[in-house]
Amino acid sequence: MCFHTPVCPPARADDREAARVVAHHPEQGWSLLCNAVLLFEDTGELLPDGRVVAPHRPAPVSLTGAAA
Repeated sequence: MCFHTPVCPPARADDREAARVVAHHPEQGWSLLCNAVLLFEDTGELLPDGRVVAPHRPAPVSLTGAAA
């Protein structure tokens, strides 16, 4: 349960990644969020109920057609 103000979003919310980090292990590539979500550096997630959220990196920006 979150005791922060404002309260962190729950693990089932779309904005769950906005929860505060309570443990950070960059050498292992993961962080534990206040809502019990494990967030991996490749943007994948492991939710508290065991569901896996695949990495969701943004698509690369194409520079073709851009003014030079």
